[in-house]
Amino acid sequence: MLKLLKKVLDRSLEILLTVVMTVLVLDVVWQVFTRQMSKVFPTLIQPSNWTDELATFLMIWVGMVGASVALYRGAHLGIDYFVGKLPARVRLTTEAFVFLLIGAFSLTVMLVGGVQVVQRTLALGQVAAAVRIKGVPLKMGYVYVAMPISGFFLTIYSVEILIGKTIALVKHRPDGPHPG
Repeated sequence: MLKLLKKVLDRSLEILLTVVMTVLVLDVVWQVFTRQMSKVFPTLIQPSNWTDELATFLMIWVGMVGASVALYRGAHLGIDYFVGKLPARVRLTTEAFVFLLIGAFSLTVMLVGGVQVVQRTLALGQVAAAVRIKGVPLKMGYVYVAMPISGFFLTIYSVEILIGKTIALVKHRPDGPHPG
């Protein structure tokens, strides 16, 4: 049952990332198109004024959600040259410690802190300068929701990997599990 739930969560995260990336690409294409067309037909077409801000918001989502996908796939950026030179048990212990730190940071700063940022931003009523949905300004709290979502997934994935590394240490399997 847990494997099915994890598979559904993993797939949902990948779909979310795909949708956000697609909207980002379409947004930037529209931005370039309207800018170029406004040079050709300055009296008929005005450059889009909201696409730049939307692209920035979408990049926040791509970075946050993409970090979660990268961690569970084992493709997260890391400098492992020196760790790779360590003896197997020391390397595995170091990797377990790193995932413990990732999990602690993700839980405290990104998940708990992210929820607080979203709540405060929504309470303050902060809105985007140019992005509007049906004439209503986009609330910045919705942009910042990417942080607790990413924090949740990063915490789950880092704990899962940490448990695997710990089991490998206890069972004296020097290679241990690899993320993904």
